[in-house]
Amino acid sequence: MPRLAGRVSPPRHGPSDLTRRMTSLATSRFITAALALAVVALMIASLLTGPAQFPPLTAIKALFADEGAASIIVRDIRLPRTLLAALIGATFGLAGASLQGLLRNPLAEPSLFGAPQAAAAAAAAIMAFGFATALSIAVPLGGIAGALLSVGALVAIAGRRASLTVTLLAGLALASLAGAAIALILNLAPNPFIALEIAFWLLGSLQDRSINHVWLAAPFMVASWLVLASNASAFRALTLGEDAAASLGVNVERTRILVVIGVALGVGSAVAVAGAISFVGLVAPHLVRRFYGSDPARVLLPSALAGAALLIAADIVVRLIPAVIEIKIGVVTALIGVPFFLAMIFRERRALEDSTL
Repeated sequence: MPRLAGRVSPPRHGPSDLTRRMTSLATSRFITAALALAVVALMIASLLTGPAQFPPLTAIKALFADEGAASIIVRDIRLPRTLLAALIGATFGLAGASLQGLLRNPLAEPSLFGAPQAAAAAAAAIMAFGFATALSIAVPLGGIAGALLSVGALVAIAGRRASLTVTLLAGLALASLAGAAIALILNLAPNPFIALEIAFWLLGSLQDRSINHVWLAAPFMVASWLVLASNASAFRALTLGEDAAASLGVNVERTRILVVIGVALGVGSAVAVAGAISFVGLVAPHLVRRFYGSDPARVLLPSALAGAALLIAADIVVRLIPAVIEIKIGVVTALIGVPFFLAMIFRERRALEDSTL
């Protein structure tokens, strides 16, 4: 008989490991499907929410047939803001997940790094000084340029191996600079009425948006989704570090540039039509990450769906709160995001303290 003493058997995965992976995959697919259904349900609820009350069947019919006043309200007022809330929420959710995957930083989010503020400053300058009207293509292009400058500056300042502290400080500096630029623009605006309107617009709102705003911003946001989603495999490789990712064939510099462009396209166009809306890109990825593990590529689609659901829900809330002037949606997202952000900081600090013991 041949001797088998020196043979090494290949590692075998027990049925429990396979079962665990299959259960995790099934759970993630279920969560993704549930998020998609939640977005659809919230969009329907958004079409039904407002001062004018219609039966659900009448509101749905008003989208496709002439139902008199119901058609005007549903098609021209509620449908545009519902579509914008879904598009903008998905854009911010995807942008936040992409930045977190690129920088390997759980606190990465466009508003923390000054991207919405810089986009708002560029768009506000175009409107305040009369270079273009609010519905001109120049406004989203200006917003994209401002966001591109901000995110690009952050990546350049933070460097390849920036710590959490350095990244946050760089983001704080850029956000403060953009805020100062906005204040300067409002002070120098030749028309005080335009300056006042821009000041309210900067708080973030979907009120009085038309289908023209949707057509103006949607192409840039969809382009942003395609650019960011194309880097999913690169984000997975970057979890091993930039050197390891490069050894696996990932062009890290190209990935960095594409993410900057993708975030700028989405954030710049979103801010141009809705003002500065913050913290959606931070909250959405963290709401879904626990169900998808540490793989950043798997978090992209759920983050977009969670962002869309979150912003649609926030827009419904602002319409339900009784107030003389409708509360700005940016205020609601900030009230949600700031406590969430502080909780994450305390969690990171506690983890750091535990690691030093």
